[in-house]
Amino acid sequence: MIRTITYLLLSVCLLSSKSSAEDSPVRPNIVWIIVDDMSSHFAYQGEKLVKTPHVDRLAKEGVVFSNAYVTAPVCSTFRSAVITGMYQTAIGAHHHRSSRGTEKIHLPKGMKTIPELFRAAGYYTSNSDSAGKRPGKEDYNFVYKRSDLYQGVDWKGRKEGQPFFAQFQLRGGKIRNSERSYKELLANPDKVKLIKPEEVTLPPYYPDHPVIRKDWAEYLNSVQYTDLEVGKIIKKLEEDKVLDNTILFFLTDHGISHARGKQFLYEEGIKIPFVIWSKKFRSRGLIRRDLIAHIDLSATSLFLAGIPIPKYMQARPLFGKQAKSRNYVVSARDRCDETVDRIRSVRMGNFKYIRNYLPQRPYLQPCDYKDMKPFMPVLRNLYKEGKLNKVQSLHLASIRPNEELYDLRSDPWEINNLAGEDSQSKRLEKFRKILSQWEIESNDQGRTPESEAMYDSDMKVYVDRIKKKRPQKAKKIESNIQLMKKWKSEGK
Repeated sequence: MIRTITYLLLSVCLLSSKSSAEDSPVRPNIVWIIVDDMSSHFAYQGEKLVKTPHVDRLAKEGVVFSNAYVTAPVCSTFRSAVITGMYQTAIGAHHHRSSRGTEKIHLPKGMKTIPELFRAAGYYTSNSDSAGKRPGKEDYNFVYKRSDLYQGVDWKGRKEGQPFFAQFQLRGGKIRNSERSYKELLANPDKVKLIKPEEVTLPPYYPDHPVIRKDWAEYLNSVQYTDLEVGKIIKKLEEDKVLDNTILFFLTDHGISHARGKQFLYEEGIKIPFVIWSKKFRSRGLIRRDLIAHIDLSATSLFLAGIPIPKYMQARPLFGKQAKSRNYVVSARDRCDETVDRIRSVRMGNFKYIRNYLPQRPYLQPCDYKDMKPFMPVLRNLYKEGKLNKVQSLHLASIRPNEELYDLRSDPWEINNLAGEDSQSKRLEKFRKILSQWEIESNDQGRTPESEAMYDSDMKVYVDRIKKKRPQKAKKIESNIQLMKKWKSEGK
């Protein structure tokens, strides 16, 4: 059984086993497995319908971080943060898929990406898809040269004895209703059973509807398929005889792409699985319950490889003398594609505080990416017809409260907003001060609205790309863009 151990004891165990490459004659290989669009729904986390033996093995033999949060709930901002070890808001990379147009974002002078730091330290760097055959997803919201970061799609091009830093990008929750993935699931030797819609239990904030059940079942099957891909990566490391000297990180880039998940700061959108595995702590099965931010992956990887962590870096190593626990974690959502928004959250102790900076707009603003999901028309129609209960209607509201406060211990689904209760006034004030101080100290650039030139530049590239194949879709996005500008002119 996975057991809990204190932070101090864990650090002692790791240091005594020479986890840092500074104390080891052979520098370890560092591998990141990053999965798209997936929340905490693996078997080791208590999801009973799925079978995920490979990820469960990593959790059982490695170190599990049970309170890991992303600093951003959408892929490009998440990736911009983790590849620099900086909050995306601090480097101007907080708007999803920015720097695509004529207006560009450059990293501050002297700042390097994690792959560049590994290369400078003598590591071979690679980034690949799940099969290890093609370049993997990057999606960084700033100007960079791929050749400066990555030398190949896997470690085969390295010199003899050269350590490597490798990333694998898995499609995760994006692989839904895939005939290929279903065939592989049914053919695998572990005899995984496909999950059926009638088997799933939906969160209470979603209505029990056939379309939503089907979508959720397909998502859980994608969790099982992701586990197969993780197994293939482990096998590849074993076959190349490099697993014994590899430290492997497994995590997702944000939560499930559902109405209350991806793009939003509820648990479904920002709490992620986060596991570190190495033969150095094989069969330990340790659980760390301290709060961590996903960018801590960056500093921890450098530490375990014996590479100095830059002083400017906002990420924190999770082990060693430099480790410093977080009293709270902050997450931030800004523009996603054409949809303008600004939300911040603070998780501290058992409470989550959310600040909506554009409260006069609906939660589910027009957003082509989300509106094309099969569940969105269902939710909007049921709400319009008055067929949703109070809890299911929360996310369909036309306006939002300025502040939200949830007790995650008694209300894990975040449906009882305590922000208006007199008994929470002191706690609310404390959260306000924490967020205000963080915005200043971290240099949250979201305090200044995105320039019209930057927005228009990115939107032109976005729309022009879609016009070539789907002109009607492009028209809808253009309509959404005009609505965003109208609301801005109205002060919303």
